[in-house]
Formats: sequence, C-alpha cells, structure tokens
Amino acid sequence: MIGEDLPQEADAAALTGALRDAGVLREGRVVEARLESERKTILSRILRLRLVYDQPSPAAPQTVILKTGLPRTMDRGWNGGRQEVAFYTEIAPALADGVVPGYFGGHWDNETGAWHLLLEDLTDSHVIASEWPLPPTRLQCETILAAHARLHATWWDAPGLGVSIGTWPNSETNKQNRLRLESSYKAFADRLGDLVPPARRDLYETFLGALPRLSERYRTHRHMTIVQGDSHVWNCFLPRDGGDDVRLFDWDWWRPHVAAMDLAYMMALHWYPDRRSRLERPLLDHYHSVLLANGVTFYDRHALDDDYRWSVLMQIVVPPMQAAIGVPPVVWWSHLERIMLAVDDLDCRALLA
Repeated sequence: MIGEDLPQEADAAALTGALRDAGVLREGRVVEARLESERKTILSRILRLRLVYDQPSPAAPQTVILKTGLPRTMDRGWNGGRQEVAFYTEIAPALADGVVPGYFGGHWDNETGAWHLLLEDLTDSHVIASEWPLPPTRLQCETILAAHARLHATWWDAPGLGVSIGTWPNSETNKQNRLRLESSYKAFADRLGDLVPPARRDLYETFLGALPRLSERYRTHRHMTIVQGDSHVWNCFLPRDGGDDVRLFDWDWWRPHVAAMDLAYMMALHWYPDRRSRLERPLLDHYHSVLLANGVTFYDRHALDDDYRWSVLMQIVVPPMQAAIGVPPVVWWSHLERIMLAVDDLDCRALLA
C-alpha cells in the first residue's frame, strides 16, 4: 500500500523489487512503507521510510531513504538527478565500502526528467557535523577532507577517466557551456544592478574573456580525478561514535575534474576570511598528506597550492549558475561575497593577467 503523500517509488511492490534486485531482500516482501520524516532541499525531496515486511526479515533494511526530484527543478531542465543516478549506477559500485551510502536502486526518466534514488538510511549511525551555516570544528574538517582525499586517490589519473568514467567535454559542449555561463552571468548582473560594483563586473568580464586560456589546466587531463562538485560540509555524514567511516552524499554535480575544486568549494566559497586564514593552509597540508598516503605520486604540495588557487578563481561562476537554476539569494549572495574575498586574499586576479 502507499499513502497519498508518498511517491510511486514508495509503493510496496516497487520497494520489494528494488531490494530484491539489490540483493538485500531474499525472502518475503514489503507490505507497507511508513513515512517517518521528510525533508525538502532546494533541489530534492528526501523521505525516511520505515518498511513493514510480511515476515521477519532481519537481514533486510528496516528503514530506507527515498530521494526524488522536485517538479520545479524538472521544469528548469536541471539534470542533477540524471547525474546522481549515473553516479550510483556507474561509479559507486567500484568504490570501497563506506565511502557513500549504500545504494538499493534508482532511475532517471529521460522523457520527463523524473528521478529517484533508494539509499541506505544512516540516521542512527551518522550525523551531519553542524547546523547550516555554522562550520564544523577543525577536527571534523580534517576528517571530511581525509574522506575526500581517499575518494580522489581512488580515481586519480585512472585510465578510463573522462572516457568510460564520466566524459571530457568536446569542443561543442565547451562552447555551449561557455554560452550558458555568459548568459547566466548577464542575467545575474542585470538582476543585481549596482549590487555588482564595476570592479566585480570587470573581474567577471575579464574572467569570461580569459576562460579559454584558464581552461588549459583542465584540458591537460593530468592529476585529475572524480570530484563531488557540491562538496560543502553538510553533504557529508560523520559517524556518531567517531572514526573515519565518513559517507559523502549528494552527487548531482560529480564529474572528472581537478581535485582542488572540491576543496575550494568547501572552504573558499563557504568560509569567511578569519576562518580561512587560520585553517586553510593546515587543512590543505592534511589533505595532501592523506592523498599521498593513499598512493598518489608526483603531485607535490606546491602543485596543490597552484590548483587550489586556480580552483578558487573558478568558483566565481557558482553564484550566477545557482541563481540561474532557482537557488534562493540566501544561499548565493553569501557565496558571492565570500568567494570575492577569497579571490582577493589569494591574489587570484593575477591568474587573469
């Protein structure tokens, strides 16, 4: 049976089929899914379901997380759901256990844009480090960055990266991406008026003009990996009892890229100067040490600094792109202010010369 407020993916028969396909339900079947909690993010709906079986099934999950898209994001042509389903079907199976939540099934409908994921429920064993927008402690940040380093090391310069593991954009895709970015920035600047002062408009226009040259770092396809993309600290579950069983979630923006993009997104885009000045370099040191300990070679600390500074500059595209897909100003306005301060602190404008 299914309640009026639950999506079709929460139907008992659908859940039974998914859990059987995932190999976690060998006998019996789901007869009911009861909604325990619901949370809506900017782009998705996340349901915690308690499952009722027709017979004792101790090996099967007693609760699951069902994540679906929101109608308004489908109307905007947002394809993050497709990306996230692709991640769990193509990338997650090759990861070591304990990097991401367990996956029980999912689907993307190319015609309607509808999608869903059925995932392991970590509510009882894990916790989000802090309440948004408060940053975690230094120790928690070290734990989160170590998890990213282990993930990055897994795919570092992997032979199929950008070919069978994600795709490198071709010239036409690059052209379309640049046109989309230019259009998003123009709409953003027109919307904000004098809230974008001349110096920042000059920075954006110079950046857009220099983008083909700036992209040379990306086009080397060297010292690259899979990045999470939306790598803020609230997209991470930490174990309640300590340890390093960190689970990264929200994979709607994953792609092959420079690893430091995840670090710049986590720190430069989300932290104010005081916190960055105290923690940025020690945390980059920690990340680099974990990266090397997990097998990455010929990538020295100076190379990470260069990539981090480049990645900070690249983050200036985030606020206009977020505004374009309907993310509210309460999110992207602070991003804009913080990333501009980081650009100044790290002298990123020199990269445009």
